Amino acid sequence: MNFPYPVKHGVPLFLAPMAGVSESPFRQICRRFGADVVVSEFISSVGISLGIERVLAEMRFEPVERPIGIQIYGADAEIMAKAAGMVTELFEPDFVDINFGCPVKKVVRNNGGSGCLKDMGLVQGIIRAVRAATHLPVTVKIRSGWDEAQRDPVEIALRCQDAGAQALTLHPRTRTQMYQGSANWDEIAAVVQALTIPVIGNGDIKTAGDVLAMWQHTHCAGIMVARGAFGNPWLFAQARDVLDGRSQRPDPTPEERFATALDHARLALRLQGDTRKTALEFRKHFGWYTKGLRDGAELRQRLFAIESMAEAEQIFAGYLGRPALIAA
Repeated sequence: MNFPYPVKHGVPLFLAPMAGVSESPFRQICRRFGADVVVSEFISSVGISLGIERVLAEMRFEPVERPIGIQIYGADAEIMAKAAGMVTELFEPDFVDINFGCPVKKVVRNNGGSGCLKDMGLVQGIIRAVRAATHLPVTVKIRSGWDEAQRDPVEIALRCQDAGAQALTLHPRTRTQMYQGSANWDEIAAVVQALTIPVIGNGDIKTAGDVLAMWQHTHCAGIMVARGAFGNPWLFAQARDVLDGRSQRPDPTPEERFATALDHARLALRLQGDTRKTALEFRKHFGWYTKGLRDGAELRQRLFAIESMAEAEQIFAGYLGRPALIAA
């Protein structure tokens, strides 16, 4: 089953669109470690259509990130179409992805994200309008339904395919579940059986073993990694090992973790500005990169107090018993 954009491997690995995480620096790090396809943070179609510079900046990417999709959300087909046209003209990503899966209140209260799933006519209207507004492939990301009473992922997926979606990602939880309980991989398998377009599985992928298990369970065309990639871009390389039948490479050493964290930080400084704000917003990444390390709680307490990236480098050097490369 062919994807509507170029992929290198038979079972491609995707980095999920996640607000405040799937920014260009992290996308580039994940591509280095084997993510085949990356997707932007989900971006407001209203903000795009109004030409708000802060919103447009969220869609900028560098060539090394390709293939990349820009994900947009909204509940007005006309505005979604205008946004898709602007995305195409201004940024020319490899595909446009429509978010019908986000469960966050500020998105669904205006019927965006998974809120659209309460009205499949609206969903189909949005897909058709976006298809008409761009020459790029149009894909969608959905949940299994709004709630248990409206849980019907196969019907939702078929309606999306009929409206023109060229690939579909399913996170098999309802909106009301948020991230509670287990993702129902049986539903991914059922959607794979029902559709003729590529289906990407998403949900409860924390290890390389989970990637292999999902593929064996569902036979999905691709696998999307979300929170399991937090501070752990090595997951993509390890997953590729097991998918290709090789021995899984070992987990990174503390030195490797810190080196990658600092590479990630330098990318953030270059792309988002060498400011205190960048350093403060990057603290969460340092916390994720140090999860599971010896004396990790103390290390994170110090990292969460940094005011500059240079301070973080000094903390890492001290942890390893080495001199820092950059003076604070």
